[in-house]
Amino acid sequence: MKYKFGIILPIILISYFLILLDNSVVFTSTVQIANSLHMTSQSIAWITNIYALVFGSLLLLGGRLGDLYGRKPVFLTGLTIFTLFSLLVGLAPNGLFIIVMRAFQGIGSAILAPTSLALLLDTYEGKKREKAISFYGVTAGLGASVGLIIGGLVTTFYSWRLGFLINEPLGILLIVLTILFVPKSKTQLHVHLDYIGSILSVLAILSLVNAINGAGHKGLFIGIFIALLIIFLFREVKIDNPIMPMAIFKDKERVSAYIARFFYIGSMFSFFFLVPQVLQKYYGFTPLLSAFGFMPETIPQFLFGMLQSKLSNKYKNENLLLFGTIVTFIGVLM
Repeated sequence: MKYKFGIILPIILISYFLILLDNSVVFTSTVQIANSLHMTSQSIAWITNIYALVFGSLLLLGGRLGDLYGRKPVFLTGLTIFTLFSLLVGLAPNGLFIIVMRAFQGIGSAILAPTSLALLLDTYEGKKREKAISFYGVTAGLGASVGLIIGGLVTTFYSWRLGFLINEPLGILLIVLTILFVPKSKTQLHVHLDYIGSILSVLAILSLVNAINGAGHKGLFIGIFIALLIIFLFREVKIDNPIMPMAIFKDKERVSAYIARFFYIGSMFSFFFLVPQVLQKYYGFTPLLSAFGFMPETIPQFLFGMLQSKLSNKYKNENLLLFGTIVTFIGVLM
């Protein structure tokens, strides 16, 4: 059965692809960025860390803003921030500047990622929605892998800066298409945003990441994280309009999925961050060769992404997830 998705699905998928592409470009370009900007191994890690840190910290807030003020204006805001700071990352004159600009990029991504998915769910229903979600999943897999390849290509034949500058024409095109074709959605302006909960969640995640990857005082940051988490949870239970409704954790299947995804994404990001550096530093690969080393990964990602909706109708979701996790574990172990 063929579905007519219109222009909105390509807008959603390309915007999501840009987020993943941008992060993956860094992985194959890390060594060259460090050499170009005279950065140490610890400071270069913060190019990835600060982006992931801000992105993860603000996801709850980014998603809630779309609920309150409408998908279209919030989506446009995220696109504008992401596109502008991609330009500034590509023009970075030194290590500190690129790290700060990556933080602002993370803000744009934290707005874009949940709003793009919400826009998809608002726009499509039934079987069409299932198919759209499968395309979204394919985009997630391909964005990460293709980003590595693009990073290797531009770094080898031109400069790592081009990997960020290519976002500008695509970002501007998406902004224009969004203005023209994405309809306005209902807003909930009568509902107040949980500002204190948002701030507490950001500070808690910042403390956790500093405890794991900071330069010092790790015990102190662990303590701060635990204290902030307790305060956050206590507040979210008590207020009427929490940024994280505790009711979602009553569903055991949902909680299990959250935990599994947390560890799965954590392991894969570590894999993508470390392996290109190992290939270049210890095995003599060029950025291009290390990128092509990831190409075989894109084929099963694409195939299974396209088949996912059919497989989920034939097999239980938990069996599919278990199979995918076991195969990934074996692959990473080998």
